[in-house]
Amino acid sequence: MPAGGTNSAAAAAKPPSLLSLCLQAVAAHLAADAAGAGRSGGRGGEHFDGLAEEQEEEEESGHLTPEQVAEALPWELLHQLAPRLSPFALESLHDAAHARCCSSASTTVRFGGLDGGNRRGIKRSRCEDFNTTWQALFKCRWPLDDCTGQANFVTVDWQQQYWEKHLQECLDEAAEAALLPSFRGSIDELIISAKIMSSVYLSADISQQYSRLSYHCTRLGYYVRRLRLQNVLCTVEICSMLQHSRLETLVFIRIISEAEVNGVCLLLSCHAKTLVSLEFIHCQLYPVVMDKICSSLCQQGSQNHEIQRLSIKSSRVCESNPSTISAGLLNFLSHAKSLQLLSLNDAKMQPSFAKIIIHTLLKSSCGLQTLDISENDIAGWLSTVDRSCTSFSSELESNTSLSSLTVLKLRGNNLQKGDMEDLCNIIAKMSNLRSLDISDNPITDEGIRFLIHFFERALQKENLLWRLRAENCDLSSIGVTKLLECLTSVNRPLDMLSIADNYLGSSVAAALVKFLGSHVRELNVEDIGLGPLGFQILEEALPREVHLSHINISKNRGGIRTAHFISRLILQAPNLVSVNAGSNLLPPESLEVICNALKQTTCNLVRLDLMGNVHLSSAIFPAASEFKKHGEPILVVPSQPGACATYDADP
Repeated sequence: MPAGGTNSAAAAAKPPSLLSLCLQAVAAHLAADAAGAGRSGGRGGEHFDGLAEEQEEEEESGHLTPEQVAEALPWELLHQLAPRLSPFALESLHDAAHARCCSSASTTVRFGGLDGGNRRGIKRSRCEDFNTTWQALFKCRWPLDDCTGQANFVTVDWQQQYWEKHLQECLDEAAEAALLPSFRGSIDELIISAKIMSSVYLSADISQQYSRLSYHCTRLGYYVRRLRLQNVLCTVEICSMLQHSRLETLVFIRIISEAEVNGVCLLLSCHAKTLVSLEFIHCQLYPVVMDKICSSLCQQGSQNHEIQRLSIKSSRVCESNPSTISAGLLNFLSHAKSLQLLSLNDAKMQPSFAKIIIHTLLKSSCGLQTLDISENDIAGWLSTVDRSCTSFSSELESNTSLSSLTVLKLRGNNLQKGDMEDLCNIIAKMSNLRSLDISDNPITDEGIRFLIHFFERALQKENLLWRLRAENCDLSSIGVTKLLECLTSVNRPLDMLSIADNYLGSSVAAALVKFLGSHVRELNVEDIGLGPLGFQILEEALPREVHLSHINISKNRGGIRTAHFISRLILQAPNLVSVNAGSNLLPPESLEVICNALKQTTCNLVRLDLMGNVHLSSAIFPAASEFKKHGEPILVVPSQPGACATYDADP
């Protein structure tokens, strides 16, 4: 670069202000303090031996402490300082500022100032302004996980979210180390990796004492609400380190041995008052084990508990004798007044086990909303339930029964056509049922006819199913056509329907296109064999206005006719948000057809997935990348022709 260019660049560079330099110096002091002196910052955490003495000595020697900074600087400068700090330094400053808030409020009250509660609210609102800094730290460290799943009206505590996720990373890393055959030490003495440490201290000189798992759990455990624990972490040491946590959700993975079960029970009994959600994955939960676990959840001197969600996934809950069932589990369900969700997914249940569970729920006073007993071989259990209990109908219609159920999942249970008759008799009495999943059950057309009769009987009712999944049910075009005709005529049509993975052929298209005019919002017809003829029928008979928001038409081998249907749908479905048209053998000219439709409307379309179509690519038709929503491309296509494997329906 010429000398003149260098001089002009130097002249253009604005020198840092004195304030900026001072704040940077303070930030460096606090960062060193956090990494070396290890101030105790987490509210509720215990001090380590010697920390108090170290703090007194450093204050006497003129060392800058978070407490001094929080007291000396005005709030405006504190908020300018915060983004310059490492997470642990910010934690210490945040804690000191919190103490300042409380101190200021109490002083004002003593001197007859503002009402204590109001004054404290003003001070705390200033202190809690650090939330934006914590949010920035969270997004910088985990850019793909920003807690967007939380409701919009809920204010996210980013400080709590940051340290909870940090501690989960530390525990996951500790579990990996403890699972190694060569591991012989104590879990609480494990040293956290330099990668994690550098993200929270931003310093190369970190005291080993503050790199230990025990320090992080004890100091930051206060912030943890949800934890996922591998079997090796279910120990007395971990329970002791988390004793100050207010755990609400616990997820246990691969609990098998007696020692692991005892560790789980210790954790549950320690946090029984705050726990509301419990999940077991890949565990062996035989009756004796479940008895111990359920006993640990009950509050002292009572059989009641506050669990709202219990989920058991891919875990064995029965012994070789299917009639043996945990008395503790039945007692747990009988006293589950707060239980809202029960999931026994792939729990190796037998029909007799399922029957006992249902009868127990019917007799309980819980307001269960979601019941998931998918992936269990329980063919015939509905018939057993319905006919073996003379009081079944009265129990179901009572106020304390499954009439509160809104979601029922029976996926992959080997249910046959006969089971559908009993199912429809039962769900007819579930007045609040809104979502039903019967996918992956070989019910055939004969089974779906019972569901059609249910809809016909319920034609005049206000409360009807909103969501129905009947994927891979061995259905034919005849049965599905009758189902669609029935659903099109009901007073309140479905919001969502999925009939994917049933080979129906193009003959179902005529009934399907009429159903598209019934205010359905979400439709999944993946891999039903529509072909070019089916898409042609859909395109030519598509209603003038369609209320669809989401549609999946992938794996139907429609060729160019798929593109013409999509273009028509874009023009006539103003609320359309997403389309999955992957693996449809679309030719290169399809992109031009679709883009022409996008040019003609200002639709709400956010994503049109065309992956799996090997003849398409952004290189062939660059104009496809010009269409964007919220800064992201609408059309998702392969980068190069042949970049995706062709979908093959053959086994």
